Amino acid sequence: MLASITDDPPILVCADLQVEYLTPGRRHVILDGEVATMRCLELLTLWRDKLWPVMHLKRIAQAAWFNPASRLTDWIAEAKPRPGEMTFEHPLPSAYSSSRFVDYMSNIRNGRCVLIGFSLDETILATAVDGFHRSHRYQMVADAVACRQPGMGDAAAYKQAVVNVVGNFATIQSSAELIKTSGAVAV
Repeated sequence: MLASITDDPPILVCADLQVEYLTPGRRHVILDGEVATMRCLELLTLWRDKLWPVMHLKRIAQAAWFNPASRLTDWIAEAKPRPGEMTFEHPLPSAYSSSRFVDYMSNIRNGRCVLIGFSLDETILATAVDGFHRSHRYQMVADAVACRQPGMGDAAAYKQAVVNVVGNFATIQSSAELIKTSGAVAV
């Protein structure tokens, strides 16, 4: 969807770019994490160069699930939030489980958010669904998201199935398309 020149620039939402997801042997290890990380960093650089708003989501939860005291919940070094970039910690899969996030999103006008990052099958899906039900506009960058290894079956088919589900609640676009249209603020 093309945005009006009078619209605010889109907000880049970096979901759960945390060390835990790239650590081999961990329960939440992400498939093709390096590829998704590279795409996320390209988009993060574009947003920072244009001085567009960037938001970082950080998954925290009960110690039995995702120990917030562990160094594994730290940001991936290259994606660490910079001063002036928003950060929100969320205990449940949806970013809307953070009351600060809910307050922020309910106070922006014409908000358009571009979702990238990890936990496609949890944080990104849940946030897109919750946002849809609040009339917030989301777009997901299909090659800048990744999900953990499914218990059984083909990993690529699993990821595509989740992308298809997210497509019911958000616009899907590739990073190349987004970068190509970024000068026109097309989101």
